[in-house]
Amino acid sequence: MGRKLTFTVVAVAAAGALAAGLTVALTGDSDHADTSGHATSTTMHGDMPGGTVWVANEGAGSLSAIDASSGTVVATLTGIEGPHNVQAAPDGRTVWAVSGHDDLAAMIDTTTYTLHGTAATGRAPAHVVVTPDGRTAYVTNGGDGTVTAIDVAKMTPVATIPAGDGPHGLRPSPDGRFVYVANTGGGTVSVIATATNRKVADIPVGKRPVQVAVAPDGKDLYVTLNGEDAVARVDLATRKLEGTAAVGRGPIQVFVTPDGARLVVANQGTDADPGTTVSIVDTRTFAVTGTVETGAGAHGVAIDPSGTHAYVTNIHAGDVAIVDLDAAAVVARVPVGDEPNGISFSSMAPAHPATPEIAVMESHGDGGGDMPDDMH
Repeated sequence: MGRKLTFTVVAVAAAGALAAGLTVALTGDSDHADTSGHATSTTMHGDMPGGTVWVANEGAGSLSAIDASSGTVVATLTGIEGPHNVQAAPDGRTVWAVSGHDDLAAMIDTTTYTLHGTAATGRAPAHVVVTPDGRTAYVTNGGDGTVTAIDVAKMTPVATIPAGDGPHGLRPSPDGRFVYVANTGGGTVSVIATATNRKVADIPVGKRPVQVAVAPDGKDLYVTLNGEDAVARVDLATRKLEGTAAVGRGPIQVFVTPDGARLVVANQGTDADPGTTVSIVDTRTFAVTGTVETGAGAHGVAIDPSGTHAYVTNIHAGDVAIVDLDAAAVVARVPVGDEPNGISFSSMAPAHPATPEIAVMESHGDGGGDMPDDMH
């Protein structure tokens, strides 16, 4: 259970953020929530979960570590150029990021904020995930249509697996037997067997699939269809498309709540006409039950283990919106770096370093890689 945050605690947290050159915009409880991000109450939203929210700031070449209990950025890690995605390991002791500039995956110790090691990937790495047992990391390489499997203990690539055209988002099954990969150019989801590191199937799903989410019971797969303004559902027993549900414009990332009851879909729109919402989908009826204004270019989504709050990166607004899922309202906004994209929640509380900005790698220049513009 999260602790109740009074105005006094929020004031101290915000003061600490300002001292670090950051600001935190807090709203009141759901009856007074203002999606502009301005404070409308003297009491912050209560029962915030503990843990760390990790954010990849692709334009800034940095990672932000947010204390989930206070909504405060406690550390900014620099030196990983073009980090499109970030992923906390299952035990929370390490966090992974990909560099689209240097074609590598980096693993960072979350207790010391030091680089544990790097591993080479394919061209233009997009997303990274870690299997539930923590032994293998998988990285999609959007530039060459492959997935790199990395031995975590050795920090060594052990396999390069052909996927589809433009592999982007990926997630493992709850039992760790499979990894599901959304192929933006091919209209399919590739299924990789982790025991052999081989592709065992391609599932046709629709136009421009970007990211996947696996139901906690492992029975269903959800896929954002950026080219159809929809989310698809796949029966994993038959590996067949069951249907689609209309969401907002240009959906990108999707996350399912731990109880499997709801999906949260970020609707990014386009660079010319950014989307500003997330859609909340009831998985039983497979219909949208709520739409929340989160900010310009809603992109990444993570949900805390209690299933009460979603964290949404807004790439054009440069912040993270915290959404109370029961109230369907933004309850806080946390400014981070330029072009925040990937986001991940860890139940491990963050370390609070004396110096909030930490160089974890030597910077090699401007990031960017070969990621398609509308995937940023």
